[in-house]
Amino acid sequence: MIWFTVLAGLAILFFVFLKSFSPYFKDDCAYILRSIKLGIRLVKYKKIKPFYSILDSFLDAVKRHPDKILLHFEGQQFTYGEADKKSNKVGRALQAEARLKEGDTVALFLANEPSFVWTWLGLSKLGCPVALLNFNIRSKSLLHCFSCCGAKVLIASPELQDAVEEVLPTLREQGISVYLLSDTCKIKGINTLSEKISRASDEPLSPQLRANIHIRSTALYIYTSGTTGLPKAAIVTHERVWAASFVQAACGSTSADIFYINLPLYHSAGFLIGLAGGIERGMTLVLKRKFSASQFWDDCRKYNVTVMQYIGETMRYLCNTPEKDNEKDHKVRIAIGNGVRSDVWSDFLNRFGDIKVKELYAATEGNIGFINYTSKIGAVGRVNPVHRFFFPYTLIKFNIEKEEPVRNSEGLCIEADRGETGLLVGRVTQRSPFIGYAGNKTQTEKKRLHNVLKKGDLYFNTGDLLRFDHENFVYFQDRVGDTFRWKGENVATSEVADILSMAQSILEANVYGVKVEGHEGRIGMAAVTLKEGEEFDCLDAYNKVTNYLPAYARPRFIRIQPCLEMTGTFKMKKVKLVEEGFNPALINDLLYFLEPEKKSYVPLTEEIYKAIGARQIKL
Repeated sequence: MIWFTVLAGLAILFFVFLKSFSPYFKDDCAYILRSIKLGIRLVKYKKIKPFYSILDSFLDAVKRHPDKILLHFEGQQFTYGEADKKSNKVGRALQAEARLKEGDTVALFLANEPSFVWTWLGLSKLGCPVALLNFNIRSKSLLHCFSCCGAKVLIASPELQDAVEEVLPTLREQGISVYLLSDTCKIKGINTLSEKISRASDEPLSPQLRANIHIRSTALYIYTSGTTGLPKAAIVTHERVWAASFVQAACGSTSADIFYINLPLYHSAGFLIGLAGGIERGMTLVLKRKFSASQFWDDCRKYNVTVMQYIGETMRYLCNTPEKDNEKDHKVRIAIGNGVRSDVWSDFLNRFGDIKVKELYAATEGNIGFINYTSKIGAVGRVNPVHRFFFPYTLIKFNIEKEEPVRNSEGLCIEADRGETGLLVGRVTQRSPFIGYAGNKTQTEKKRLHNVLKKGDLYFNTGDLLRFDHENFVYFQDRVGDTFRWKGENVATSEVADILSMAQSILEANVYGVKVEGHEGRIGMAAVTLKEGEEFDCLDAYNKVTNYLPAYARPRFIRIQPCLEMTGTFKMKKVKLVEEGFNPALINDLLYFLEPEKKSYVPLTEEIYKAIGARQIKL
């Protein structure tokens, strides 16, 4: 009895010690165990024959619970069994009309709607890779994205008919078959599909139609957002689909959860983590045509949502909605996403309750990612030895001005110190490959970094600057190129944007560096939008940037815009703004200049602009 008491006491002391000196020990153990289980499953899927895909996972879910709701959408609901039959009809109609066979790539130009789901499932049953086109792109970008993937068939929503018609002559010249999910269309060269789908049989399609598909086969083409130019088509293999679908499981969701997808399905977050992850879990999904801050919580209450998804600025939009008494009246327990600022994260929790925010770091085409499984505010992940063993990576020193890694006398990269910002690179291995971009060898090679830690090794260059702290947390700092250099100092655009957004009149800010003739580097400038009914408060904005930012980081120019140009996933576009610079003769928007002598921002006149060019005003 005495020994039992002593052992119990020692055990209590041990756990108290761990709690004091390693407060995340329990979280680490739980995540590592979960990761090992998921890793074993992925290894099993790699070896199993015939190949077991996410489609097979869906078909198993159909067998287990055909009457369980798969999708809620605008008052409609569709069960797993119904989705299976609808996808059979789509597959058969396309097999007959487009003569599709295993390996043929099909481009989907569809909005967030249920037909997206069974069109993809139907094509998967035929063994066809699918290119997910951004439904916001038009003209040159649309043709570029379509051409990248080598598709011979395009399937579009009726509401996107005008965009298709615009590029139709080029598509017809290339012999592309174009189908509209509609009953009628009077435009020559566009075929209708809805009636043919309704007449098709819903009998199961033979697995032999996709008999040669394997773990490294291309499943999807997902396009990068194109913040710095035309989008690139990332090749997503079936192995990558599985790995991304496991994010939900790694974050703790189960088949009993109800998952809310309000992000575009053409993007990896909405499709891979949301749709594929929901199918992997066998859960019910609530699909939204587009994100709506005003309807968000009403939807969550209506459908008993337990897991939500966010990206970019969506969480901030929620925090900007008018406060209501019932804000914590919901069942959401987990939020999965990326890109939330620390202050918004705190505001979100204060307003909407104890939701476990699982912030992610990943890239569609990348071979390394992190999950902040502890919900520590501000971190995008956590370093642990098991993760690093399976997916080797490192942070290396990076020269911001030259935009290249720092190398030693032997030509090798230098690892960044703990607490120091560095470029994240992931070693390319059999377990963590980098496939690259379809039809773009140049961009693929740009992402390959050779001779990193030893001669002959190969790493994937994420293009992201991160920092590992002394508690093993991972913090995102900035994108390479989103960091600029002024007065010999590096300026992180995200940090400056956070400070500007603290100003009373400013709603959001897009920060970038612009060239000034006769000066080295790039000086800070910001395009901002104002809160409704507000005018730009020059003095308040000046006080914020001077109180919180060093002189070299303060944006000297402010551009007031009615709205900021965004990609479909709320990433701010900068290229055009950088090119336009700060010449008031060429820009119709209101421009302001930070005037230290007046301790305020002042309207940027042509006189001031000319004085800057003549070096009469010191920057």
